[in-house]
Amino acid sequence: MDDSYIYVIVALLPLAAVILTIQVDPYKALVVRGILGAIAALVYAVLGAADVALTEALVGTMLAIALYAIAVRSSLVMRIGVLDRELSQTKDADTFADLRTIAKKYHLRLELLPYPDPESLQQALMAKEVHATCKERSPTDLQDFEPEGQRYHTTIRIRRLHNILQTELTLPATCLTYTPVPDLGDEH
Repeated sequence: MDDSYIYVIVALLPLAAVILTIQVDPYKALVVRGILGAIAALVYAVLGAADVALTEALVGTMLAIALYAIAVRSSLVMRIGVLDRELSQTKDADTFADLRTIAKKYHLRLELLPYPDPESLQQALMAKEVHATCKERSPTDLQDFEPEGQRYHTTIRIRRLHNILQTELTLPATCLTYTPVPDLGDEH
């Protein structure tokens, strides 16, 4: 009996592992992780370890993928706080279209969270409920800044998001500001 197919199946393990490590899209990485687990279960089954193969298939593949999917889905979110009135005014406009494009490029889901007034918007940023705030600049703010046409002011509390938006944002209507938010535990 020719057992050369075992070598081919076993060779797929490191190949799938290398493909997994070079994935940028977390959802594609989940699919490759599932394939890697299925190949490992197949190798165990072919080599006669049916109990290990079943454990790998159930726990190592199905359960792990389900938990990873939940973690990826909940962690790849960029929450931006906006004022209620601005959200209703800009729903159809392309004000947030550029932000959505950037978020999609980095596999983030953009959530716009409405707040009733600027104070609660700022409080949400300081309480780390949102990653950034975006609000229309007042006429007095517009006089204080040089750039023409910057209607919106976006304050970001995460340095990496600020760097991404600073390099990727093509909409000149937004002024970006990075504001570090101290941890509440550091105030002893």
